[in-house]
Amino acid sequence: MSMEPPADLEAEIDALISRYPHPRSAVLMVLHALQERFGFISPDALEWTARKLGLQPINVWELVTFYPMFRQQPQGRFHLKLCRTLGCALAGSHELHAHLCGKLGLDPRAQGPQTTPDGMFTIEFVECLAACDAAPVMMCNDALHERVSLKRAEAIVDECQLAARHGFEP
Repeated sequence: MSMEPPADLEAEIDALISRYPHPRSAVLMVLHALQERFGFISPDALEWTARKLGLQPINVWELVTFYPMFRQQPQGRFHLKLCRTLGCALAGSHELHAHLCGKLGLDPRAQGPQTTPDGMFTIEFVECLAACDAAPVMMCNDALHERVSLKRAEAIVDECQLAARHGFEP
């Protein structure tokens, strides 16, 4: 299977590539553009990127799997990221993760991001969210939440569900 991006996206990507002395130097920017449009980096998008930049697919795969900002699967409308580094772990992030997984019907022991069957929520552990003094911390999409208790985490999920029912963002 071969992916061909829409003409406007390919023009945007060509403009990105033209800013670099060597096309391969634009690989991260190309991946960001593809993910912004499609929501994740599919195997077809990865191979297309390699062809476009004259790279081997493994060269692009290494980047997609190394950098945590790149997703290899679609994510839910609301992306819950829980910090699992030491400060947050000691402050209860693992209990918070297990509690939210239970509320959302997901497996707290599963590795990597998990998405609810309705596509509403994706939950995952991430490394440091850079707010160690306010542990445990969690992000919901781009909003950082500090000192998140079990009760506050439930309220955040409830706000998201309410927002989704009424067609707005929390």
